[in-house]
Amino acid sequence: MTTTADAPSVPRSAAGNPIGFGRMPRKEDARFLRGQGHYVDDVRMPGMLESAILRSPYAHARIRSIDTTAAAALPGVHAVITGQTLAGLNLAWMPTLSADVQAVLATDKVRFQHQEVAYVVADTEYIARDALELIEVDYEPLPAVVDAKRALDPDAPVIRDDVDGRTDNHIFDWEAGDAAETARVFDAAEVVVTQEMLYPRVHPAPMETCGTVAHMDPVTGKLTVYSTNQAPHAHRTIYALVAGIPEHKIRIISPDIGGGFGNKVGIYPGYVLAVVGSIVTGRPVKWMEDRSENLMATSFARDYHMTGSIASTRDGKITGLKVDVLADHGAFNGTAQPTKFPAGFFHIFTGSYDLQAAHCKVSGVYTNKAPGGVAYACSFRITEAVYLVERMVDLLARELDMDPAQLRLKNLLRPEQFPYTSKTGWEYDSGEYPRALKLAMQIAGYDELRKEQAEKRARGELMGIGISFFTEGVGAGPKKHMDILGLGMADGCELRVHPTGTAQLRLSVQSQGQGHETTYAQIVAQELGLPPEDVEVIHGDTDNTPFGLGTYGSRSTPVSGAAAAIVAQRIRTKARIVAAAALEVSADDLEWQITAAGGRWQVKGDPEQGKTIAEIAMLSHGTLELPEGVEGHLDASVVYDPPNLTYPFGAYICVTDVDPGTGQVKVRRFIAVDDCGPRINPMIVEGQVHGGLADGIGMALMQLIAFDADGNCVGGSFMDYLLPTALECPSYELGETVTPSPHHPLGLKGVGESATVGSPPAVVNSVLDAIAPFGVRHADMPLTPANVWMAMQGTPMRTDLAVT
Repeated sequence: MTTTADAPSVPRSAAGNPIGFGRMPRKEDARFLRGQGHYVDDVRMPGMLESAILRSPYAHARIRSIDTTAAAALPGVHAVITGQTLAGLNLAWMPTLSADVQAVLATDKVRFQHQEVAYVVADTEYIARDALELIEVDYEPLPAVVDAKRALDPDAPVIRDDVDGRTDNHIFDWEAGDAAETARVFDAAEVVVTQEMLYPRVHPAPMETCGTVAHMDPVTGKLTVYSTNQAPHAHRTIYALVAGIPEHKIRIISPDIGGGFGNKVGIYPGYVLAVVGSIVTGRPVKWMEDRSENLMATSFARDYHMTGSIASTRDGKITGLKVDVLADHGAFNGTAQPTKFPAGFFHIFTGSYDLQAAHCKVSGVYTNKAPGGVAYACSFRITEAVYLVERMVDLLARELDMDPAQLRLKNLLRPEQFPYTSKTGWEYDSGEYPRALKLAMQIAGYDELRKEQAEKRARGELMGIGISFFTEGVGAGPKKHMDILGLGMADGCELRVHPTGTAQLRLSVQSQGQGHETTYAQIVAQELGLPPEDVEVIHGDTDNTPFGLGTYGSRSTPVSGAAAAIVAQRIRTKARIVAAAALEVSADDLEWQITAAGGRWQVKGDPEQGKTIAEIAMLSHGTLELPEGVEGHLDASVVYDPPNLTYPFGAYICVTDVDPGTGQVKVRRFIAVDDCGPRINPMIVEGQVHGGLADGIGMALMQLIAFDADGNCVGGSFMDYLLPTALECPSYELGETVTPSPHHPLGLKGVGESATVGSPPAVVNSVLDAIAPFGVRHADMPLTPANVWMAMQGTPMRTDLAVT
């Protein structure tokens, strides 16, 4: 791994940690390594009941009747709730994050396998699950459609017939770019390459499944909900809209979360059911799903059928790109993408290249699958877009018999072109793209790798070198583009420095393992010179944090990171006024310094005269006479609304070996160069990149949520849905470039999803490069040994078991 050590001049706190940006151990790890994390499943409340959900065995079926008599009579059962029960409470349907509606419990029919049908509250989860076996449901099976390409056929069963007047499974059509100009560019092109491809359905599969503990206090009328969610304040608002409970009477607490990856952005029926269970029984109610429920019923990612065409000159200058996408959104449209446009950030399908014209059309359809909703590493937008353009560039390189690295270098945006407005209207903030790719090639020893590949091919060995270059648009920023259910994208942040110089920072984002308690403390340390260990970061509790939309889409650092910097700067400005009053000088006579002793306002030309932030905090709470209009205490708050997205980017190179007899793929090397602007804590950034690269290797080589023709899910356990382990992942080789964002207060861009976006095309390009001697032009993920072997034999692969 390539790393950069901290400079010796970095001031350090008493604990030896850098004051400000730099490598320091995560503050969170002390409790996690000791097994003392506090998760939803650890929550115990007096009188708490537990619950379980009855789920449909069918992907599509009419519900004739539900008999709950035997279940209700089982000793230990406190309530059996059906869709009809909820309909009487006006809670049968709930809004999704894409302004659709989703059934909490099915009333008329089930629309995907494992959909929620009935709910049991009992003394224990075991009794509740026993009671599920006693519920009798009379189903009338209906034809299912699980192939998005068939969803719009005239004879396809209409899935959402709950919507008045609906006669088909069409959700939306969306376009970006200039169709006429793109057609003109393609007509004039010397070379045009076209390819169909599938980005198959995958699942985040977090370590911790979804769950909640709900308590409606019958005395105070206050609802307290502990839940595994990434957006506590958004959840509170949606609960208020769904249940009609005043928002100030709802408290959402998100304790430690064992991974989210977008899986815990939206509200699932189980969350709402726990609330209803508590209202009905008058006691706290807990619901935790098992692994099969998580894989089969919570929101998936991807499932895009894409046709791309790329145009260029004979010497490799890319001129145009056009894309036609069919997006499978499952039975309910719940995609957690925060833009006002149905296809989210697919605007970025033009990638990192300077084009003359581009056009994209995305059509969304309903199918009898679990609904889409997860923002898994920019799913339903950037991830699929980057995969498509990077596959098309590789196909073009092959058509032109041109090295794929040189083709990219010829077409990447140049530093002098920034800020760059893409052909779909998005303004990329900054970048030095060629430098990043050249660094990746240098780390890899690219020319030597190509020589090694040629020598191996001469011996009949299969070695592949795959490249991808990606640009993300993250941060969920400007209001003109963003909203969820009418909510803007601004985040609140509050900072209080106590009289003794310790501080509390209150955030609206929610950590799921990214190290927020460390990195945000480092941001405050950077601005105020306080030791990071003296800054407590509070998040995950709506009663104790300001409003914001939580963590997803790499928005934590670009949005709340900016808010934390600005609120600390406000504290520093106020501290200057207090210090000036204490030192009996003008504030203009003071200068800011951070030394080994911490942050300090001192008199210009007389550094012996000054006050540290800790001293100023005590003075601000004391009897010091402050200038008129200046309040005491070092407190500040801010609501930050970013003016633009941030655009992190990266260059990845993957080296694979393929067994010609079995199709087994071994990832031998992976070089990842990321540019996310300045790095708050390089160690944490590297950890995020490591995880994302493992994600990408898993998606490229093994992960698939598949369905048979009847809609039965064939990926409902870890026996069927494979995850990457250390055996499949190499020792990563990391590099970095630093191009600050010009509009972020600290230049930060975000990195949480970068590696998951950039790694799948690098792996796929590498495998296809390895088996190119067999004449294989394209193969869809996952590139399992069987699928690779079939591709080498010229046999079509089956990446979706529903397609025969």
